[in-house]
Amino acid sequence: MNIGLIGSGGREHAICKKISESKLCKKIICYPGNAGTSKIAENENINIFNFKQLLKSIKKNKIDMVVVG
Repeated sequence: MNIGLIGSGGREHAICKKISESKLCKKIICYPGNAGTSKIAENENINIFNFKQLLKSIKKNKIDMVVVG
């Protein structure tokens, strides 16, 4: 399962770490992420308020589930 995680704070880092421990998780993309999440997942630096750009990235990365931090 590919997971998209929206946010860039410590909460998102904790969520990202826990999600990464799941056997079901193939890949995590963080929008926009932070230095901590970059060690666990792939950060994509986009404006999260630009919904068209966000949707385009979600489709491109074949995200199965989006988590909003």
